[in-house]
Amino acid sequence: MIFSKITKKRNSIVSLRMFVLMKFTLGKEERLKSKKLIERLYTEGESIKSFPLRMVFLQTEHTSAYPTQVGVSVPKRNFKKAVDRNRIKRLLREVYRKEKYMVYSEVDKPYVYMISYLAKDEWKYVDLERKMKKLLTLFIEKVSENEK
Repeated sequence: MIFSKITKKRNSIVSLRMFVLMKFTLGKEERLKSKKLIERLYTEGESIKSFPLRMVFLQTEHTSAYPTQVGVSVPKRNFKKAVDRNRIKRLLREVYRKEKYMVYSEVDKPYVYMISYLAKDEWKYVDLERKMKKLLTLFIEKVSENEK
């Protein structure tokens, strides 16, 4: 199913390559680490929300071979203990890792984005998964709207 969506947008060689690259992992190249890119992202980027998640995104070139680079953040103001912040970041990365195929099948240009956690208490995994799907759907709609 994913393969058929990709072939509609690209030629068969590129789509086959994308299909082979599409693993359910979140490797080092897919993570947003560049301080310059993060700074640019927050100054020039657009924002969408699906409480308790907020995504700031920017269409720009990056060094990765993947179509997107993602970062996650949890504010110290809401979670004082690093253990709590790290647990939520792990949950966010895991939920994104399982749902990123939605973005990869629809997006043609390179994007960077940061997903922030806004709630003051920890949500259950199932609820975060539902909200992440909604956030990524909003992202895809916004990107396709901007490309027209």
